[in-house]
Order: sequence, then C-alpha cells, then structure tokens
Amino acid sequence: MCIRATNVCIYSCCRNPILITDYILFVLAAVGVTAGAHRLWTHRAYKAKMPLQIILMFMNTLAFQNTAIDWIRDHRMHHRYSDTDADPHNATRGFFYSHVGWLLVKKHEEVKKRGKFIDMSDIYANPVLMFQKKYAIPFIGSVCFLLPTLVPVYYWGESLKIAWHICLFRYILNLNTTFLVNSAAHLWGYKPYEKSIKPVQNKVVTFIVFGEGFHNYHHVYPWDYRTAELGNNLLNFTTLFIDFFAKIGWAYDLKTVPEGMIEARAKRTGDGSDLWGKIKAV
Repeated sequence: MCIRATNVCIYSCCRNPILITDYILFVLAAVGVTAGAHRLWTHRAYKAKMPLQIILMFMNTLAFQNTAIDWIRDHRMHHRYSDTDADPHNATRGFFYSHVGWLLVKKHEEVKKRGKFIDMSDIYANPVLMFQKKYAIPFIGSVCFLLPTLVPVYYWGESLKIAWHICLFRYILNLNTTFLVNSAAHLWGYKPYEKSIKPVQNKVVTFIVFGEGFHNYHHVYPWDYRTAELGNNLLNFTTLFIDFFAKIGWAYDLKTVPEGMIEARAKRTGDGSDLWGKIKAV
C-alpha cells in the first residue's frame, strides 16, 4: 500500500487486519457520536443503563471531537440558535465555515453570550462524561491514537509509520463525515417537513453518517431517537444499534413521534417532497 504525504511515499505490505480493524474503529467512533453524544446525551431521546453509557463513552472517545461535554454544549447551542450568529457552526456563513472553519477561528461573540444560557446540569451530573472530561488528555490520547497505532505494530508486525498514518486517516475520515451534518445537511437537499429552515434531507450524508442526514426531520423533531421518519432502515445504522440495546434492556424510554403528527406537519409546512425527495402527486 502506498500513502503519499508531502512528497513522502511509504511502501508497506499493509496487512488486511489493520484495514479491517480501522474500519471497525471508524464505525464505532461514528456511532459513539451519533448514538452517544448526539441522540442520548444532547437530546435525551432515549435513556441508557450504565454499561451502555460506558461503551458509548469509549466509542465517543475514539472519535475525539473534543470531549463529549464540549460536543453536547455546542450541539445544544446549534439547535437552540440554529443558523444564527449564536450557532457555533452557522451554515449561513457558507460550506467551509460550517464544515470546519468554525473550529479555526475565534467563537462569535453571540456564541459566547448565549452559551451561558444552555442548561448542562444533567451532563455535569453524569459520572461517565465527567470521567472523560477529567482525564481527557491521557484518556483520549490513548484510546484514539496510541492503542490503534501500537496494536497493529505489536500483534501484526505492521510498521509504526504505516500504523500511525492509517490511524490518522481513520480519525480524519471520522471528523469530516460527521462535519457533513453541519455543512452539507444544511445546504443541499429537500425539506419535506419544514421548508422555512435551512436543515435538509440529504441521502448521501445519511448513508455516510449512519442515519444522521434526515436533518430536516431532525430539526423539526429533535427528541425522536431515530432522527428520521423511517427509523429501522438500512441507511440508519445508529437506530439499529439503539434498537439492539433496547432489546437486551440496556436502552429504554425510546422517544418517537406519532405518524399522524409527522404526516400533518409535512402537509402543513413541508416543501411537497416525500422522505426520499420525490415531489408528491397532488
């Protein structure tokens, strides 16, 4: 396998286990954000027993998008002040800003001002999330970078250089797929439930981010644990993940929206398209 970076070409007989392992880590990290930081802790769309919370915290640590507490605060801001100057990744400032630019500049004064009014008491009372926050540097460094690099070297004889670059590639891929929800899913798509807001339904994002691209629906009904009208479908792996743990009793109190309410809202405020973007016949 050849990886090119700044005119350096690294040749390696990159063994299949590292590729398989890093893909699994990619999925785990993504779901640690979607099922953990997003649906469970930000929106409280369902409840999780302690074993599942610990699992999700480890998975979220693999993603390393700051600590879960930081992520939750920003996302609660995003929903409360969506697409305004108080939104940390305000999509009205363009694709680059909402995708990654907001992390490269100082926070807008409105974000700092309005952030003081976001209730985080439930999060600061969570011992699992406080553990991640307290030991953030050594814990995230070990889970996200150190172990994924050293395990292939120790067990499969992979070179340190290749293992490290594969680890970084997985991490960067996790970041950018998640960021697509902030950028692409606020810019390109259709609005079957509320045409007056920027969030849209984007099938590509939904597929890439395991069910998070039904974003027009999600901003209308943020408490629905499925984040979509169709919860149990192949494009919504996060919902299937939560459903599995609901069956074994580790996830419970799953919140959903009645179908009649969804249909009435679509007829009243939607753009006339259906879930998949087709214009409905009159």
